[in-house]
Amino acid sequence: MKEAIKWCRLDVNGGPSFGIVIDNEIALIDGAPYGPHKHTGERVPLATAKLMAPVTPPNFYAAGINFRDHIEWANQYLGMSLKAPTQADIGYRSANALIGSGADIVIPKDAPGPVHFEGELVAVVGRRAKHLTEEQALDCIAGYTLGNDLSERSFQKSDRTLWRAKNIDTFKPMGPVVVADLDPMDQNITVRVNGKIATSYTTKRAIFSLQHYIARMTAYLTLQPGDVIWLGCDGPTLPALEPGDLVEVINDKIGILSNRVVREK
Repeated sequence: MKEAIKWCRLDVNGGPSFGIVIDNEIALIDGAPYGPHKHTGERVPLATAKLMAPVTPPNFYAAGINFRDHIEWANQYLGMSLKAPTQADIGYRSANALIGSGADIVIPKDAPGPVHFEGELVAVVGRRAKHLTEEQALDCIAGYTLGNDLSERSFQKSDRTLWRAKNIDTFKPMGPVVVADLDPMDQNITVRVNGKIATSYTTKRAIFSLQHYIARMTAYLTLQPGDVIWLGCDGPTLPALEPGDLVEVINDKIGILSNRVVREK
């Protein structure tokens, strides 16, 4: 079956279901859109659907530091001593942190902050892949969505690893939908906080392309269907987020990933 052009995952009667986005409706399917599937005949309105993160990835990869302006900002504002990477090393995140568009970002009650957004383009792997060249790399990608790589900076400074700073429950919003046939290295990403533009950048400015990451990664590991690769962010990540804030990551083809910030009770 031909790969879906735009698809999502949603809560249907308390459980996850994939669907194909057709105009203002979601046509539910049995199976994953990047594999064998069939339409169930049921449709639900997109406007009222409870969207989930598009996948629960077997492996959750993150490019991390991949834009020069973000490196300069982090060094100046956060007091870091980052340098532009000389090779495309990949990092890992935890799927427990994933939520969909519309779900709340919950800041732990003991987190002193600041909490910063990082709006990113995300690639979703559609087939098993090993030993790909850069020319072949995008053949394994089912489509693209948006992610918000939230960071608790106090934990980032105090902990030996990023286990808390990056992987707190709800700290990885992803969605709203997955769109195929985009050029990942020519996308504009904008972040709004409470309706005001906080940052905007183009993926053209990435230090390493998605194709380069995939070629390097698949030389050593096997990508699996449903894996995700987050491509990093550029520029500043201010203002710091506070309870009550609405943070939105925006791309004109994928849509708006929208989440409200709350404090754990």
